[in-house]
Amino acid sequence: MKKNVYVFLADGFEEIEGLTVVDLLRRANAEVTTVSIMKEKVICGSHGIRVIADALFEEVDFEAADMLVLPGGLPGTTYLGEHEGLLTLLKKFDQEQRYIAAICAAPRIFGRLGFLEGRRAISYPAMEPELRGASIVREPVVVDGHVITSRGMGTAIDFALKMIEILFGKAEALKQSESIVYQE
Repeated sequence: MKKNVYVFLADGFEEIEGLTVVDLLRRANAEVTTVSIMKEKVICGSHGIRVIADALFEEVDFEAADMLVLPGGLPGTTYLGEHEGLLTLLKKFDQEQRYIAAICAAPRIFGRLGFLEGRRAISYPAMEPELRGASIVREPVVVDGHVITSRGMGTAIDFALKMIEILFGKAEALKQSESIVYQE
């Protein structure tokens, strides 16, 4: 069954956190669309790597989405957290209990929106105070209901593999892990 995942990009996003997710999910045959919130498709990551997004936010119909993903990085997460269209979309997905995922600095957006109240979550250590209402868990990836959070660049593979497990099952996550020679 086809799974649709949307990864949101803004200038200053952490390249490894965004692109590792795209790469591994596409290897698992997810339909992954990178979405620019910057009014242009060329996005400059936090380390100067330019990426061409698949679509602009305004061009996408998110109804068929199975999961929304926010990479970290600064100032990328600041831009994500200020984009009214994205915030409205995230609120809709949270209300409908559809999967939303964030890594590194991005879980603070979930905290600000109240999504983490009474949930287990994690983020980059400096961002933990912004995870309003969350019980901080020291794990690479935390799944609590439909909300997935992860710590940072060093956990990007774990984050992507967890999304594969959620969307396609443990066997597919293990297959992808073995195919990239991860933690043998």
